[in-house]
Amino acid sequence: MKPHLIAVDLDGTLLSDKKTISKQNRSALFRLRELGHKVVIATGRPYRASKDYYQQLALDSPMVNFNGAFVHHPQNPHSFKTRHTPLDKKVAETIIETCEALRVKNIMVEVKDDYYLRYLNKGFAEAFTLNQSPAAYGNLNKVVNKEPTSILIHPDDQQHSGLKNLLSEAHAEVIEQRSWGAPWNIIEIVKSGLNKAVGLKEIASHFDIPKERIIAFGDEDNDLEMLEFAGCGVAMGNGIDELKNVADVTTTTNEENGVSAFLNDYFSLNNKSE
Repeated sequence: MKPHLIAVDLDGTLLSDKKTISKQNRSALFRLRELGHKVVIATGRPYRASKDYYQQLALDSPMVNFNGAFVHHPQNPHSFKTRHTPLDKKVAETIIETCEALRVKNIMVEVKDDYYLRYLNKGFAEAFTLNQSPAAYGNLNKVVNKEPTSILIHPDDQQHSGLKNLLSEAHAEVIEQRSWGAPWNIIEIVKSGLNKAVGLKEIASHFDIPKERIIAFGDEDNDLEMLEFAGCGVAMGNGIDELKNVADVTTTTNEENGVSAFLNDYFSLNNKSE
């Protein structure tokens, strides 16, 4: 079989609810790499929050972070052209000013693997810092002097939809917004035109693998474009209905090892001799 490119989202897809990779999922991906297929991670997480999973899978491939805003090769940066597409700094400053006026719970500005916080140890911050100290915290328009890779906003629940609408009206042409689900209800902002499919296209071109030999797995709205782009888009059983509607197939849930369940069947892994 010709080489395929297999792209996996992390949270709610490859990972269990306890944020671990099951033995079954890891075994299937290892086997496919042995057979000459390429495995890549495509996630909304920064690299610092996905590095451990990259290492657990013993990958040697480019990856997509920040939903396409940062596409790079962690192991061999000279073999793949890194693409970092940050937000315009003036736009970011205006967004931060809007959030300050609304007194949101917290704001995190990401610049590749550095992050900056409005408030230290408040709200969602503890869940995403991974024991790494922020580059700085406080008034973000004063402490951040670089163009942000992404901005994470944690509004009050009743502010969420109103803030999204406000930001869309003001910046629709220059930003992309994504909403995270419970328990945090975060708004994530990156530059307009970015999504996981953008990064996956670059990686597919790097490996010279055509669209019809790309398989992509996901569960949330930030996986929509990637599953539509892939020759075979696979929605998780726990995925949102909108994603299942655009997917070519729906597998079992992340708690039921849906990634390996599909791959074992698609590539007949259980029937292949060692």
